[in-house]
Amino acid sequence: MIANNLNIDKKAKISASAKIGPYTVIGPDVEIGENVEIYSHVHIAGNTKIGDGTVIFPFASIGTIPQDLKFKGENSKLEIGKNNKIREYVTINPGTEGGGGLTKIGDNCLFMISSHIAHDCCVGSNVIIANNVPLGGHVTIEDNVVIGGNSAVQQFTRIGKMAMIGGMTGVLHDVIPYGLSTGNRNSLNGLNLIGLRRAKFDNKDILGLSEAYKEIFATKNLTENINKLNGEFKKNPLVKNVIEFITKDKKRSICTPFS
Repeated sequence: MIANNLNIDKKAKISASAKIGPYTVIGPDVEIGENVEIYSHVHIAGNTKIGDGTVIFPFASIGTIPQDLKFKGENSKLEIGKNNKIREYVTINPGTEGGGGLTKIGDNCLFMISSHIAHDCCVGSNVIIANNVPLGGHVTIEDNVVIGGNSAVQQFTRIGKMAMIGGMTGVLHDVIPYGLSTGNRNSLNGLNLIGLRRAKFDNKDILGLSEAYKEIFATKNLTENINKLNGEFKKNPLVKNVIEFITKDKKRSICTPFS
C-alpha cells in the first residue's frame, strides 16, 4: 500500500507488499524488501537496500551523504537487514571510499529516537541503540550489544558481542565481548553475567570466563596476562572470543578497569 503525496523515483525497486506513508521521499537507487513499513515524512536516498520486515518511523533520514569532509560523491552503499525498527529522527549514512564504501546493519536491531549511524559502520544483529546515541564513522558493533541513552561512540571504536554500555557513557576504548562499560570516558566494570545466563550459555563456561577475566585484567599488560593463561581457559569458547578481540588489529585501546 502506497499513500498519496509521495515523491518516489520511478527507478526505485519497491516490493509490492511494502507500506509507504505520505510525504516520504525515495531516491532512484533505493531497494525496499517485502513487508517493509515506512511511515510518513521519511527520506531515503543513495544506493540503499532495506531488508524485509523493517519498520521506519517518521522523520528518519536514511542513505543521505556521509558527514565526512573527505567524501567526494564516490559510489558507496548502505545495507540494512531484516526486521529492524528505526525510530523517529534516526540518521544512517552510507560508506565512503576510505572505509570500504559500505555501511552495514544486521537483523532485528532497534535504533531509538535520534540515534545516528555514521559512514562505514558495521552493526551486527539484535543490537539495541537507545535515544540520542551517535556512532562515529568506522565503528564496529557486534551482535547482541546494548548501548544506553545519551552515550557516544568515538570513530573506529569496536564493541564486542553481548557487551552493555551504560547510559551517558563516552566510549573511547574498545569494549570486550560480554563486557560492562560505563563512565564519562569509559572504563570496564565487569562482565554481563546476567545476559550470558539469559542466553543459556553453559555455567561452566561462564564461571571460566569470570576467572579468566580476573587474570586478563590483573595488570595493565594485557598481552603478558593473556600469555600466562593456562590451556583450560583458552579452550573456553567465551574466553577465546575475548582473547581474539583483544589481540586483533585495532585503532583504539582496549577498555580496562584502569581506563
